[in-house]
Amino acid sequence: MHQIDLRRIDLNLLPVFDVLMSERHVSRAAERLGRTQSAISHALERLREQLGDPLLVRVGGEMRPSPRALDLMVELKPILQSMQRVLSPREAFDPARSQRHFRIVLPDFWSGTISRFLAITAQTAPGITVEWLAPRETSLLDVAAAQLDLVVAPTRSSPPEGVESEFFGAHLWQSFLRQAHPAIPRWSQAEWLAYPHVVVAVGDRLQSPIQMAHATLSAERKVGVYVPNFRAVAPILARTDMIATLPTLAVGDDALHYNLVALAPPLDIPPIAQSLYWSLQQANEPALTWLRAMIRPLLTIPG
Repeated sequence: MHQIDLRRIDLNLLPVFDVLMSERHVSRAAERLGRTQSAISHALERLREQLGDPLLVRVGGEMRPSPRALDLMVELKPILQSMQRVLSPREAFDPARSQRHFRIVLPDFWSGTISRFLAITAQTAPGITVEWLAPRETSLLDVAAAQLDLVVAPTRSSPPEGVESEFFGAHLWQSFLRQAHPAIPRWSQAEWLAYPHVVVAVGDRLQSPIQMAHATLSAERKVGVYVPNFRAVAPILARTDMIATLPTLAVGDDALHYNLVALAPPLDIPPIAQSLYWSLQQANEPALTWLRAMIRPLLTIPG
C-alpha cells in the first residue's frame, strides 16, 4: 500500500473538510467556521492538491463528494472526534458525586487536620475515601511516582525530581514532662541531660534537629525508650520521669489530658519547616487540585 507523506499534508485543513462534508456548501461552511468564503474555498483547493483528488465537486447547487472523499470521512470522523475529546479541557471535579480514593501521608499528630477534613467532606464529598498513611523514607519518591496524592513532611531544599511543594509553616520545639517532675524547679541543660528521653522512631535516617542541637553539648542524652508514634509519648511521660522534646503539635491536646508541663528546651533547636508535597505529573488533575485546596487551610501550626 502506498504511504502518503504526512509532512506534506496540512492537518489544519481536515476540520475544514469535515465541515464541508457536513454542509456540502462553501458559504454555509464558512459561516459555521467563522471564516470567509474565499478562505474556505482556498482551503479546499489546497486539500485537493495535497490529496490528489477533487473531493467535493459542484453539481447543480450543491457540492457532491467523490468516492475518495466518502472513504476519507469514514476514517477521518472518529479520528477528529477522538482528538477533540483528548484535547478538550478536563471536566471539573464534582466532589458531591465523586467516589475517588485519596492516599495522603501525614504523621499521626496531624489527626486534628484529618478529622476536620473528614468532617467537612462528610457533607461536601460523601462518596470519597481517604487512606491515611504513616510517613516512610520513600514517601517523597512515591508521591513523585504518583502512587501517593499528598505528603506532609519536613521541607527539603532539593526534593526528588517530579515533586512540587509548598511551604506552610514551621514547628517550634518544647520539652514535655509530667507536672511533678523533679527537673522542673532547676530546669537547665544539666537537668535535661540527667533524665532519660522518649524518642519517636519515624523511620527517617536523617539526623533530627534535636540530634544536631545536642551534638554540641559535652554530654549525650540518654534515650529511655523508642516509640513507634507520637500518640504513645504522653502516657509514658505521665507515669515516668522521662522527658520528650517534640514539636508542640506532636503532643497537642494530650498535654492537657495527661497533665504535662511544656518548657522551652534548654538548648537551641531550630524550627522545623513543613511543606505540602504532590506529584508534578498530576499537578493539574482536577480532583487533586481540589484536595490540595481543601487540606491547605487546615494545616495550621501552633506558635
